[in-house]
Amino acid sequence: MEYNALQVILVFIVTFIAAIDQFSFLESLYQPIVTGAVIGLILGDVQTGLIVGGTYQLMTIGNMPIGGAQPPNAVVGGIMAAILAITLDLDPNAAVATAIPFSLLGQYGVTLIFTIMSPLMSKCDQYAAEANPKGIEHINYLSMCLLGLIFGVVVTLFFIGGQAVGKTVVDAIPAWLSKGLSAAGGMMRFVGFAILLKFMMNRDMWGFYFMGFGFAIIVSGISSLATPALLILALIGFGIAYWDYQQNTELKGSVAVANTDGGEEDGI
Repeated sequence: MEYNALQVILVFIVTFIAAIDQFSFLESLYQPIVTGAVIGLILGDVQTGLIVGGTYQLMTIGNMPIGGAQPPNAVVGGIMAAILAITLDLDPNAAVATAIPFSLLGQYGVTLIFTIMSPLMSKCDQYAAEANPKGIEHINYLSMCLLGLIFGVVVTLFFIGGQAVGKTVVDAIPAWLSKGLSAAGGMMRFVGFAILLKFMMNRDMWGFYFMGFGFAIIVSGISSLATPALLILALIGFGIAYWDYQQNTELKGSVAVANTDGGEEDGI
């Protein structure tokens, strides 16, 4: 695939913004399903970008940073998966599996930034004691720019210089290994869900879990509903979640009122 200077600049800008968003903006712009669509738009293949982004999103849905421990980075991995799938015409599942080493580079980049910025936290304490918010802002801007720069440079360099090498490597991969990478990439989405369920599932949730599978079987089995099946299931899930939220809110309000009335009676 041929690319131009504008595409290279746009890929760098998207990566730069997504890297900062992951820890600072927190607008979910860094999620693979978003970056995959944007990279697909830049490279002229939105459909492949969405498929790869969605696949990578499912793989990382259960990965959460805990303290200083960082999982393989979803920003670099998701963007590189979309780039590999579009520029090298890779199967989306194979592209996701191939992008794992790049996500590890992103993980190392985050760890490096955290290590560099740790000694500066004492400087932030000093600025706080001096009532100098501008100094704290400048340190925050420094960390954001460094992280965005590292991610942007890594992705852009591999985008520019790695296409020719990547094409050679992909062409040299035997068919059995390519099928293996596709199978591995396909399995990773289930690993992501398994990690998520391990932390979220409890006895109160199992009913909703099996009910969701039941609805999926029913909706997908009706030909007229098969195409918008995901949207239908999402609306059903949202409706149940909203109803549960309202019930819990009313229950907590009733308990609070009861406790207040009981306290007043005791006081009397």
